[in-house]
Amino acid sequence: MKKVEDYIINIPDFPSKGIIFRDVTGILEDADGLKLAIDELVRLLDGVEFDVLAGTESRGFVMGMPIAYLLHKPFVLVRKAGKLPRETVSETYDLEYGSATIEINKTAVKPGQKVVLVDDLIATGGTLKAAADLVEKLGGKVAKIICLIELAGLNGREALKGYDVASVVSYPGK
Repeated sequence: MKKVEDYIINIPDFPSKGIIFRDVTGILEDADGLKLAIDELVRLLDGVEFDVLAGTESRGFVMGMPIAYLLHKPFVLVRKAGKLPRETVSETYDLEYGSATIEINKTAVKPGQKVVLVDDLIATGGTLKAAADLVEKLGGKVAKIICLIELAGLNGREALKGYDVASVVSYPGK
């Protein structure tokens, strides 16, 4: 029986020397791999009570939509600034070189709703922390954060301290 990590393509020295890029397209391009990945992400939600699933652009959409469909939950987009046409709230966060801003529709999360955040990857945790901040700005509560891959060597869980965080596959390095 194959495991999720069997479908992840490891690309050495990308985007720079010494980095191993964990490419999820190997999962997406194989029906069995995709089913396994979504099933494993759903399994991370066993026993979690929540109202809404929110995914970060863009692979969080890819991973989150099938989960929302299977669990019959609404799906909320967390997008790069300027991509949502309605009134939004935004959060700016630091990147390795610079900063980025993400947004969510102002009415996407109602006060008191429990939200699961989903993305394909936890690296430094910056994007998911910013997404959690957006949920909380709207009065929601982050019930859990789930990801397919975690790069544990980048200490993303430190940025997400205080949240329930789970990943399907964890790599010790960067």
